[in-house]
Amino acid sequence: MQRGQQPQVMILNQQAAKKEEGRKVQLENIMAGKAVADVIRTCLGPRAMLKMLMDPMGGIVMTSDGNAILREIMVQHPAAKSLIETARSQDEEVGDGTTSVVILAGEMLAVASTFMEEQEHPVVVIGAYVRALEDILDMLKEIAKPIDTNDREALLSALNGVVGTKMARKWGRLVCEIALDAVQTVFLEDHGSKEIDIKRYAKVEKIPGGELEDSQVLKGVMFQKDVTHSGMRRKIVNPRIVLLDCNLEYKKGESKTDGEFSSDGDFTKMLELEEEYIKKLVDDIIKIKPDLVISEKGISDLAQHYLQKHNITAIRRLRKSDTNRIARACGATIANRPDELKESDVGTGAGLFEIRKVGDEYFSFIEECDNPKACTILLRGASKDILMEVERNLQDAMHAARNILLDPRLLAGGGATEMEVSVRLTEKAKSVQGLQQRPYIAVARALEVIPRTLIQNCGGNTIRALTSLRAKHATGDNSSWGVDGNEGDLVDMKTLGIWDPFLVKSQTIKTSIETAIMLLRIDKVVSGVKRAARSGGSQAPPPQQGEAASMGPV
Repeated sequence: MQRGQQPQVMILNQQAAKKEEGRKVQLENIMAGKAVADVIRTCLGPRAMLKMLMDPMGGIVMTSDGNAILREIMVQHPAAKSLIETARSQDEEVGDGTTSVVILAGEMLAVASTFMEEQEHPVVVIGAYVRALEDILDMLKEIAKPIDTNDREALLSALNGVVGTKMARKWGRLVCEIALDAVQTVFLEDHGSKEIDIKRYAKVEKIPGGELEDSQVLKGVMFQKDVTHSGMRRKIVNPRIVLLDCNLEYKKGESKTDGEFSSDGDFTKMLELEEEYIKKLVDDIIKIKPDLVISEKGISDLAQHYLQKHNITAIRRLRKSDTNRIARACGATIANRPDELKESDVGTGAGLFEIRKVGDEYFSFIEECDNPKACTILLRGASKDILMEVERNLQDAMHAARNILLDPRLLAGGGATEMEVSVRLTEKAKSVQGLQQRPYIAVARALEVIPRTLIQNCGGNTIRALTSLRAKHATGDNSSWGVDGNEGDLVDMKTLGIWDPFLVKSQTIKTSIETAIMLLRIDKVVSGVKRAARSGGSQAPPPQQGEAASMGPV
């Protein structure tokens, strides 16, 4: 190689269909984020519009829940997919604020586009965003209001602010009471640590028919099963309950099993052995004198006969999740072998077992439990679509109740907290030196997207209301003033009783800014090729220059 000659650069990934880098990538990511945010912008607040979605199987979903909408949308751009994952993680972490987090993340990206077009280095913008996030979290702690978790009315008032923006707000009080009762039922405190497992121990049972006012939280559990034998008792007061995780039938071979009989009596002897085996299993159960036997596996006809003779009711093939709820509600222990059953394994905490017909199906109810740490929420409603939406709203309310019990602090809703933080950030920006000052102020302006969207969605005068709200927060102690999402007027949220849990609000702002930071860090996108095999095993050639790369389903 001659001196001064440039070394030859070898391109290893020649199969890449599309390569983009630099400002173009960052601006495209910003545009994708804004596009996703615009899809669900109208779903914020009490005047939220519904979206009708059709899934690949032909089913229809009608909802205003941000996560449910984005879950059904198929997008192509990788940045848009990242934003949808943000909504999913928000839903899993705190259960609410999925619409707000996407709108806020889209706005955080939108205000950064000016700096990208001006050739500002992304690291400068990211540094300002990180600094602003730290200051925002400190400000939220300052303006948070503590709440007494023993004051039921205060808790219901806080939950009403969550349900008030949903479709179920017509039945707001009922939904709040159901959510609070369910969460307080499954609440478990052990050695100072709090556990509220809604997903595992608070099951929602939706039964079309009746009225929504008939919905209730059972002081126990219910499941869609009937007794296995017509002669068994269908109502038992103070039942002794045994839970099994094994078959009450003769063991069969796992694969094909052959048997040879040398005489006529051998077959009869085999049947007798089967009967003796099953009788021994049942005798082990009968020893501890249960009233109700529930098995996750099968119960043979012979076992049913023996159990029925001793006035024992049996239910078979129950789901593992339902068995765990029953064990927690009545104090029973799930046994793997009948011969190992002890008196301590019997559940005696339930006051009533009864089979009832609800709608067209038979359900088993285990109720009146002494100290149930599991429950079932029975939802009734006119149609399946209404029940599905009410369940989504109820899940949000339950997560809000859980968040308040775990961290009993509240922040004003209706965009009040965002505007207060925005005004404080703008004031604090005067102390920020250098190039980071403008992106720092941009974060403050981006937070105003929440009150602005609330005003837009109820048809108010956006510019006038937003200017008045900004001035209100800049003068005096008006940190709780926000937007009435129904009328578009400025109201003190203390008067309306609109509050958001501290965990939800802080997680929303944290997730949205961190998502924007992550997308602004991307400076190169390399799209792969989908290789479709031709006949004969050869691969399809890569697309020609200028062809669009396939990034997923459209």
